[in-house]
Amino acid sequence: MTFPIQKTDTEWFEALQAKGAEPVAYQVTRHAATERPFTGKYEQHWADGSYHCVCCGAQLFQSDTKFDAGCGWPSFYKAVPGAITEIVDRSHHMVRTETVCSQCGAHLGHVFEDGPQPTGLRYCMNSASLNFHDPASQGGASTPHEDSLGSAHSDSGDSGDGSN
Repeated sequence: MTFPIQKTDTEWFEALQAKGAEPVAYQVTRHAATERPFTGKYEQHWADGSYHCVCCGAQLFQSDTKFDAGCGWPSFYKAVPGAITEIVDRSHHMVRTETVCSQCGAHLGHVFEDGPQPTGLRYCMNSASLNFHDPASQGGASTPHEDSLGSAHSDSGDSGDGSN
């Protein structure tokens, strides 16, 4: 699949490092790894603002669509229209719907049909694939704390409920 923003693996790695992205961001976004449940910096983050792709900056979600799904990853019931591309994921003896950024193809997580109304969807995202933008801050991007998530793992379905 081709996306409007194209870079080599080395360019993505260097770009994420230059942005100060957490160490697991490259593995999550470019190689579909999954951060461990209940460890991501945005899992219990409830400030007003918007969530953007950590790789390219595209807006993905508004904070008013975030909800506590209890699954261990930030969850949203509605994405910004056109921001996310869905791909059938048949890995690990499961059939799921992977979500990637429509601009750069960064792996974000998965979407499930067990969310709240009005959509019934649960976009289960990796914090490492997101940046939060606070409209009140001058720079626009903020992170609640530095996360020492040194442990991402391959998306093997063995992390908690395998939802991400």
